[in-house]
Amino acid sequence: MYPNVSKLIDEFDSRFTLVILAAKRARQVNDYFNSIKRHELTEVRGPELDVIQEKPLSIAFGEIASGKIGYERTDEGSTET
Repeated sequence: MYPNVSKLIDEFDSRFTLVILAAKRARQVNDYFNSIKRHELTEVRGPELDVIQEKPLSIAFGEIASGKIGYERTDEGSTET
């Protein structure tokens, strides 16, 4: 799988942070594709990478690896940037 998840783990403070960030972004990408299929307008941000029939989770990990998706640690938790 590209990118190699074991290499991405080293860039985060915990595996949990990486998993939550990737899952949250994958849901957003999936919602974006579903809204296009239903011909609805959406405020969800589409994929930041050129994608050719990839799964939403693979897209999310690719965006994280390329630095297009990140997070910011706050007192209440982390937020996507």
